[in-house]
Amino acid sequence: MDANFFETAQLIDEQDRAKQSYLEFLRVPSLSAGLYSLPAGSIDMQQPHTEDEVYYIISGRASFRAGAEERPVQAGSILYVKANVEHRFHSISEDLRVLVFFAPAEYSNASTGHP
Repeated sequence: MDANFFETAQLIDEQDRAKQSYLEFLRVPSLSAGLYSLPAGSIDMQQPHTEDEVYYIISGRASFRAGAEERPVQAGSILYVKANVEHRFHSISEDLRVLVFFAPAEYSNASTGHP
């Protein structure tokens, strides 16, 4: 297959039905993509990844810390995080829905595979 097509609303429905905070919907060797969801008031427990990441905030409000940098984020914010940098969302004031891209695919560079 040369292309895959996705509808955000359908992916959100699938994620909600599965009750998963992270739903991976695309994986090829050079890239993976998923939806990440964090309810207001929750704590983001993610650890640094061994791949570069791009986050696109679909909806919600929070603060984001990467290394020593901290910024407020909201719908429309786009964030890039270099591989192995400590980062997380915090002070989540509105349910957060985030489109996440990993390059190469998530865990591709991890020596032990999935955590």
